[in-house]
Amino acid sequence: MIIWILSIAVTAAAAFGAAGIYFTSLTRRKVTYMLDALEDNETNFRFREDKGPGKRFNRTLNRIRKIFEKEKETIKSQEKYYGQMLDHVQTGIAVIDGDRIEYCNSKALEMLGITTFSSIRQLRRINPPLAEAFVKVTEDNEEKASCSNESSTMTFSVTASTARLQGREVKIVAFNDISSDMEENEADSWTRLIRVLTHEIMNTVTPIASLSETLAGYAGRYTSENMQADGSAGSSCPDLEAGLKAISASSRNLIKFVNSYRDLTHIPAPARKAFYLKDLIGSVLQLTEESMSEAGATCTYIEKTEDILLYADMGQISQIFINMLRNAVQAGATAVDITAEITTAGSIVINIANNGLPISRESQEEIFVPFFTTKPSGTGIGLSISRQIMRMHNGSIRLSKSDSDATVFTLIFR
Repeated sequence: MIIWILSIAVTAAAAFGAAGIYFTSLTRRKVTYMLDALEDNETNFRFREDKGPGKRFNRTLNRIRKIFEKEKETIKSQEKYYGQMLDHVQTGIAVIDGDRIEYCNSKALEMLGITTFSSIRQLRRINPPLAEAFVKVTEDNEEKASCSNESSTMTFSVTASTARLQGREVKIVAFNDISSDMEENEADSWTRLIRVLTHEIMNTVTPIASLSETLAGYAGRYTSENMQADGSAGSSCPDLEAGLKAISASSRNLIKFVNSYRDLTHIPAPARKAFYLKDLIGSVLQLTEESMSEAGATCTYIEKTEDILLYADMGQISQIFINMLRNAVQAGATAVDITAEITTAGSIVINIANNGLPISRESQEEIFVPFFTTKPSGTGIGLSISRQIMRMHNGSIRLSKSDSDATVFTLIFR
């Protein structure tokens, strides 16, 4: 733009020279002064147009200043407009020049859980894997990394492109949270598998249960008739009847077991309504008071943010809390502490901590997988259903920690 203005100024000076105004040293100083000022983005100057032989030339220089000022305001308006657009997209965007962050949108700050983002070095202190992904990512490859903030653990997909900014090459990094997509794909895969398994098992076991019951009845009547006829009976019929009854009972138990997994694939859509979280916790504590008392366990609830309001299916969310308390008691817990707060990002975060036996490292990765259980009589669907319910509420549930101090589950409503 400066070259363009210079050419206008020189042309204007030449034109005035042809009209009789000499291109004197004063005129050259005016042009030089104006160009120096504009190069420093300074427009707070004005040449006199009221008198003197150079007033027409001064008027031209002032007009050039106004054109430059108008162009600068247009650029500022465009930058503001594009900045507002970027702040409303659901993708984190950062412009990186070496180690320095030239720009990042509000979504990037929200996902990273920080208020300012100034350098890769700062990100490296927060989350080294994500910082490494920012450095490694190029236009030709995609990187994945995990990041934890105050409310959740997220898996990011990181992509990049390059651009030139004021003669410098910068990297534009875009990153998206794909955690919910991964959980949804995983849940959908399990749902399809469970539907196939339950269908095949039920088709196979139900006839066995029915036939074994029928044959057991025939064997019982046959044994009774023989005993009435000669006062004695061989041992084969009673043994056969007992065996058939055992087959029938085992088949019925298996059918009952398989039916429990159908709950995972038939959770109804949430019937949402607004309610206070403290009311839900109070109701849950009343329902579990007897079982908690028998186990010698107590439960406390603390709201770090007052009057937390949930818009959800109260019955389904209650089921999650009841399951959490039951699991804690079964793990030998004597104290369960529930805390809730609203984060700066507007998410509702609930932590359920207990002092029971910790979950082994090997099991921590599997506890949300359907069919997996660490209890001899467990079905392995409690936490799976809880995750399904949270996902249907656009939320998440995770195991935050489990060690000798405490086991903590975190529920997040976004």
